[in-house]
Amino acid sequence: YYEAKAIPFLREGDCLWVVGSRPAEAAPVRIEPDWIVGDARDADTLVEADADFVFSCPPYADLEVYSEAANDLSHVAREQGYEAFLETYRAAIVAACARLKDDRFAAFVVGDMRDKSGVFRGFVGDTVEAFRAAGLGLYNEAILVTAAGSLAMRTGAQFAATRKLGRTHQQLLVFVKGNAKRATQACGPVEVEETALTAAATDSVGAKPQPQPQ
Repeated sequence: YYEAKAIPFLREGDCLWVVGSRPAEAAPVRIEPDWIVGDARDADTLVEADADFVFSCPPYADLEVYSEAANDLSHVAREQGYEAFLETYRAAIVAACARLKDDRFAAFVVGDMRDKSGVFRGFVGDTVEAFRAAGLGLYNEAILVTAAGSLAMRTGAQFAATRKLGRTHQQLLVFVKGNAKRATQACGPVEVEETALTAAATDSVGAKPQPQPQ
């Protein structure tokens, strides 16, 4: 369904390469969201019901400015600086987590960014501390790899001139509010499909070491 958006732009002779498959008998499930426009710090009044899950990929300070709205986090970072951005960011996290039910998970996708002198700001750590201040603990971390293939081509000149390494990942941080065991139970059952890769990994872990020829 995602790749089908490209169909109107195809020309004669083009190839549309779709990676993956979808069972023909599986009917798509569409859940239309309720879009609420407002300041995230006002989540207690904007959102009527408590949430089972909180998820966001927040602005990375002033790395990209999304709008000129005074309460836009990226605009705050550009006009008032990183510390003002963090103050607003922390308030938004506290408000969102206040509407999260007890014994539930929250997840944010974040990545670090450099200040004007080229030094990393420590945004990932600031996010962890913001959630801790809101009463949640860091429960899981996963690495989201992005655009790895072209990284060397894009950062070769940059490294030669500044010794800056190119970043090709972001962090998915999962936090828990309350009891992790009860939060897991609230998620319900999950189906884990064993692939050839996971089966091979399981076999290699459980296998006895074989004698090696000398």
